[in-house]
Amino acid sequence: MRERIALALVLTGLFACATGCKKQVDQAGFKSAINKSFAGRHECVWPEPIKLPAQADPSKDENTRDYDALTDAGLLIRRSAEKKRFLVGSKQINNYDLSDKGHPAWTPDPNQPGYGNFCFGHFNVTAIDNATPNDPSNPTQYTVNYRYEVEGIPDWARTPESMRTFPKIAADTSIQSATAALVKGTNGGWAVVPPQSAQ
Repeated sequence: MRERIALALVLTGLFACATGCKKQVDQAGFKSAINKSFAGRHECVWPEPIKLPAQADPSKDENTRDYDALTDAGLLIRRSAEKKRFLVGSKQINNYDLSDKGHPAWTPDPNQPGYGNFCFGHFNVTAIDNATPNDPSNPTQYTVNYRYEVEGIPDWARTPESMRTFPKIAADTSIQSATAALVKGTNGGWAVVPPQSAQ
């Protein structure tokens, strides 16, 4: 009877070690590396910088909806005007420019004077869901699935009109999932491997 109890204790110990002694991944290091790769990256309402002041034809310019939503949020000023057309009279247009509230929210493009974007928030990793080593015998590279959110979203981006007009803002107010490849550096820290660009 003692032999059975001893055997049961040994098996229980081996099982506990097999399940509990598994090397824990460096979740804090992974979070820090991914957040570092996000440094200086902000979400913006347009994929590319735009020029302001801008002029739009409300009857056919697709940017009018964007400009009007930002006007409603207080970032732009809209002024109606008439534009003379050769031989056919004139047409109604809208002129848009930055408001006093819009100036501090505007991110100028350093490479194109007069161009910029309205950017909001910064990325922050909230959880590491799982991390799989590419080579379990040499765990220096991992594929990491994580969740993130955009923090610091300003009030103007949270208006119903802004969220309807710019679906990216609505998506960024919720937790999202992504995957990153991480590699261990010579100093023992982790770094995100940049995605390979298509040749």
